[in-house]
Amino acid sequence: MKGLHVALGTDGRMSGASGQVPAAIHVSPEVSAGGALGKLRDGDVVRIDAHAGTLDALVDADVWRGREVARLPAADAEANGHDYGRELFAAMRRSVVSAEEGACTWL
Repeated sequence: MKGLHVALGTDGRMSGASGQVPAAIHVSPEVSAGGALGKLRDGDVVRIDAHAGTLDALVDADVWRGREVARLPAADAEANGHDYGRELFAAMRRSVVSAEEGACTWL
């Protein structure tokens, strides 16, 4: 949509975004490792400063401290691991290390 500005912040391993999308790739640590990205909720305002290299959740400090990192229920994780070719990458998901450790599978 012309005039609509969207930013991309993810803990997923992506090669990048197309077009003129401001992107924060890769936010770490990953949510599955307790990363703060898992504390964001619908409606939260996030400030991305590309010059300073920061991504800030503009949430009251007490509210932020009180939030738990969102977790995907085990049944949903299992269901999301199937179809659309996801089975091909199941072994990679089980064995890859965190981004801080190089996102490698052979360590």
